[in-house]
Amino acid sequence: MRLPILTALVLAMSTSFAVAAEGDVKKGEKVFKKCKACHTVKEGGKNKVGPNLFGIVDAEAGKREGYKYSKAFKAKLEEGKLVWDEESLHKWLEKPQKFIKKSKMTLKLKKEKQRNDVIAYLKSLK
Repeated sequence: MRLPILTALVLAMSTSFAVAAEGDVKKGEKVFKKCKACHTVKEGGKNKVGPNLFGIVDAEAGKREGYKYSKAFKAKLEEGKLVWDEESLHKWLEKPQKFIKKSKMTLKLKKEKQRNDVIAYLKSLK
């Protein structure tokens, strides 16, 4: 009798976590305004201080044509292939200087909700 209750509880908890981890595209677009000083998101858009981020989610890092990556970023890539999946984007957006030492990226999104929202916004750009 306890097993069905425990199973239901575990399923309910995992479902609520999955929903909580999803971001809001519209809120993410608003939060992304902080990023616009350095990044564009238009398809085929230009690079600025940072690379254009159109289609960045699930893309291989360090492959934006025409963007000059820092030595620190290139050194990170030498450790192995890096894909901008949701997990790596969360780490990057939370603490870019910890994710890649001496990175040019200085903006941090300390709130998990903001990171979820920005990632949802970036995912919508395809």
